[in-house]
Amino acid sequence: MSKGIQTILFPVEDMGRAKEQFNKLLAAQPIADSPYYIGYKVAGQDIGLVPKANSKHMTGPLPYAHVDDIKASLAALLEAGAETVEEVRDVGGGRLVASVRDSDGNPIGLVQDAG
Repeated sequence: MSKGIQTILFPVEDMGRAKEQFNKLLAAQPIADSPYYIGYKVAGQDIGLVPKANSKHMTGPLPYAHVDDIKASLAALLEAGAETVEEVRDVGGGRLVASVRDSDGNPIGLVQDAG
């Protein structure tokens, strides 16, 4: 089951400049701030900035649907014609992510939180 799209990652060239812009856009300070990830939580939405150099598969913003069973959700997307971009992997603390491109080339990310 999907809990909807709750996370969007943006690949950026200049983390400092992007942080300044998103601080103003969101009228918020980041809840995570490191050289490899700057994260915001605004109105239940997670918004992340990642350096382009660390985002090999990202050519633009990547929305992530939060799901209960990432393997089943990935299999359903592949059966419907999507193609794998990033296999399921643990990004820390048991949080699993994966991504695909739909039949029109749009990126779709999946997140399964530990629990």
